[in-house]
Amino acid sequence: MNSTPLFSLVAGVLVIPALVLLWLALGERLLRLLPARAQDRVRPWLWLALPLLLGGTILVYPLIQTLLMSFRNRSGEGFVGLDNYGWVLSEQVRPVLVNNLIWLIVLPVLTLALGLVIAALADRVRYEWLVRTVMILPMAISFSAAAVIWRLMYAYQPAGAAQTGTLNGMLNQLGLEPIAFLSDPALTTWALIAVGVWMSTGTAMLMLSAAIKNVDASTLEAARLDGAGELRAFWHIAVPQIAPTIIVVYTTQVIFALKIFDIVYTMTNGAFDTNVIANRMYAELFQARDYGHASAIAVVLLIAAVPIIVVNVRQFREENAR
Repeated sequence: MNSTPLFSLVAGVLVIPALVLLWLALGERLLRLLPARAQDRVRPWLWLALPLLLGGTILVYPLIQTLLMSFRNRSGEGFVGLDNYGWVLSEQVRPVLVNNLIWLIVLPVLTLALGLVIAALADRVRYEWLVRTVMILPMAISFSAAAVIWRLMYAYQPAGAAQTGTLNGMLNQLGLEPIAFLSDPALTTWALIAVGVWMSTGTAMLMLSAAIKNVDASTLEAARLDGAGELRAFWHIAVPQIAPTIIVVYTTQVIFALKIFDIVYTMTNGAFDTNVIANRMYAELFQARDYGHASAIAVVLLIAAVPIIVVNVRQFREENAR
């Protein structure tokens, strides 16, 4: 019987917390030997030492190792300079980057637009709770599970055969030809994006709905008294007031689109011109065993995500400071 899982469970539940408590108890005893002013200066570092060590072990060390590995060959032994980054920008990977660009443009815009429309239409109506419930249902499952569900819904059989997919079954009942949603290169990427939108719209709707409820009602009423219609009042009065939330929702979806993996891997695994950069990184790392290429892709993804994260964090701080 393998005792490794049991040992890991005991270590995680008992040993590690005990060591943390022992560290803090001994540290506090040693602090008492210092002058009072010195205690106030040292105590924060005593309590922060373990989180900093843990963060460095989990985040900083792997980041440094990945960066160093991106300058090495496929086995990680020889130095190749910037060759791996040149490969990321080569014609071999360019179609993957184009697909990611489509995700970056389409997914955030559609998710934000649908979330905003649904949040605005459902605001202050009696059945708003029902709309919210329906929209957040996809959030209860993982992206992989959603991909499996939609793969079954997109299932395709040739014309004349019994259709097992929900969508093609509906087309069949309407007398229309079935569509190869997951094997037509001109259509498959858009079918995958639709799954991402379905999964993300609920989150966007909840955030935007909360922002809309905080809009100053007196400003909307003043606009209506001045003769503005509902659409014009919402666009010119409410939208500027919820602009910070819109930015947060948009940047969050951009980050999600940048690192999209689960849906593509589960539904097509990159076939039919649907490959994306995160899926290609997975293939290079676990299938091709090319650690240099995989590390270079990881670094490029990090560099692309950092500016978006910075904007998101700044916007979040500005919103909290109000």
